[in-house]
Amino acid sequence: MTEIEIGKAKRARRAYSFDDIAIVPSRRTRDPEEVSVAWQIDAYRFELPILAAPMDSVMSPETAVALGKYGGLGVLNLEGLWTRFEEPEPLLAEVAELTGVQATKRLQDIYTEPIKPELITDRLRQIREAGVTVAGSLSPQRTKQFAKTVVDAGVDMFVIRGTTVSAEHVSSQAEPLNLKEFIYELDVPVIVGGCATYQAALHLMRTGAAGVLVGFGGGAAHTTRTVLGVAVPMASAVADVAAARRDYMDESGGRYVHVIADGSIGKSGDIAKAVACGADAVMVGSPFARATDAPGRGYHWGAEAHHPELPRGQRVEFGTVGTLEEILFGPSRVADGTMNIVGALKRAMATTGYTELKEFQRIEVVVQ
Repeated sequence: MTEIEIGKAKRARRAYSFDDIAIVPSRRTRDPEEVSVAWQIDAYRFELPILAAPMDSVMSPETAVALGKYGGLGVLNLEGLWTRFEEPEPLLAEVAELTGVQATKRLQDIYTEPIKPELITDRLRQIREAGVTVAGSLSPQRTKQFAKTVVDAGVDMFVIRGTTVSAEHVSSQAEPLNLKEFIYELDVPVIVGGCATYQAALHLMRTGAAGVLVGFGGGAAHTTRTVLGVAVPMASAVADVAAARRDYMDESGGRYVHVIADGSIGKSGDIAKAVACGADAVMVGSPFARATDAPGRGYHWGAEAHHPELPRGQRVEFGTVGTLEEILFGPSRVADGTMNIVGALKRAMATTGYTELKEFQRIEVVVQ
């Protein structure tokens, strides 16, 4: 790939965001009713290639159950308000009333409440009893501490999610999490990330993960790029990690690791572009934050927003556009890609002549 000279001492390659690319129609079209957007990871099949981000503004036990019944996968944040407080609803209502700097400070205060293992067990049991696939998320820093509680509670899928996760974390302060050893010892599939480069993804795939999250600082509630100066445009990141998946299949004798785009997916067109770049599924936050039944009440924030020393996120006001069901399946009352996101993905695939997600990964794209 051609490098660009930034200055005499620094060269770089050009990378592309989802906004920089477009999907090219093919010679054939299909009927949207013939399109399947189902996918399978490990032993679990889902009718929708959509995971909800483990963020308190998006996922409660109730919304995780609802998304599961619609065919997606709700991932509960096991370090969030639902595992710190018996009744977090009043706090969620309070957060929705805060403004500006006051919101960040109050979020920092609220999240100092310790995580309670018994609440992790209770929340996961609530989801399991509803008969849907149970998924919970921990950060790499807390995985060792609470992993046994999570597995004993009956989780089906374990998600280790951070702003960036590496297979070779180095620390002189504490013993880092050995991902390969940890995943090998678990009896449940693990999804791990984020990562944004070919090499980082390849290392994560070698740990035995069933899926890799692709993204770094690109979410709507992130300010990582502003605070740390670190970000990777998502179209290039997904394509790079898809290349790592291909090469790891050759290296491992055919083991397939799922690529899940996690970041910069705010509209239905972004979902189609993520799959076109090689993603098997997407993890979304902001589209579901707009649901009238989302716990954030039209506001959206992630774990980075309440970091005690260096917040790298903010509480964003999106407002609401419809129910979770309407955001997924319509009918849409807006023309901006925030409602009927599943219908839009199916139509994008039908317009280009594809009926399966795996096939759609081969679609031509152009730089705009």
